[in-house]
Amino acid sequence: MKIGIIGTGNIGGAIARKMTVEGHDVYVANSHGVGGVQRFADEIGATATDIYGAVDGVDVIVLSIPLPAIGKLPSDLLDAVPRETPVIDTSNYYPGFRDARIPEIDDGMTESVWVSKQLGRPVIKAFNNVLAYTLSALGRPEGQPGRLAMAVAGDDPRSKQIVTSLVDEAGFDPVDAGSLEDSWRQQPSTPAYCCDYDAETMRRALASAIKGQTAKTRDQMPEHFAKLGSNPSHDDVIAMNRSLSPLK
Repeated sequence: MKIGIIGTGNIGGAIARKMTVEGHDVYVANSHGVGGVQRFADEIGATATDIYGAVDGVDVIVLSIPLPAIGKLPSDLLDAVPRETPVIDTSNYYPGFRDARIPEIDDGMTESVWVSKQLGRPVIKAFNNVLAYTLSALGRPEGQPGRLAMAVAGDDPRSKQIVTSLVDEAGFDPVDAGSLEDSWRQQPSTPAYCCDYDAETMRRALASAIKGQTAKTRDQMPEHFAKLGSNPSHDDVIAMNRSLSPLK
């Protein structure tokens, strides 16, 4: 497939690497223009482009940029993109210490529902509830014991199936997390968020989430990270996440 990825940070960059290895034609763009992404594209065997090139004629679009940046994308960016083209939203909302406040989300709107409204089209929520190290280093072939899982939420069955296949190719068991409205269950500081669970446990984690009870924990994350010291291990972060958002 031809996959356009806007955003080459930790998650977007890891997805780009994985998809090129799997043989897809990957087009990468970021906020620095073609020149700003050329070295990365050459390194992984992708094509450097601008954000319009990343959505032109592609089969799948991946948005891997901060939520406030999604609200600032050009209004005509997706005008020529067919409605059936899946758009993956990998973003997470961290207000105060990383992101500007978004009143609608603060008032209870599901993050990816807000993204969908900004874009004027449906999105699929995926690749957001694993850490960058997990995505880059812990994927395993299908059927291998201990394979970790990733939640996928959305409303269009065809788009969801395409994204599910990409999650599987990336080395993770895709778990259907329900509708886009249901994707609050995989947002930051829920039991399903960045805890490195297998598929069965991921389903339990999604079911354990309680709406409206995560914002306080999420907003206190800088304090919790400070307690881990200056260079916490991946296992330290996973253990912290599990302790702060336990399964019910």
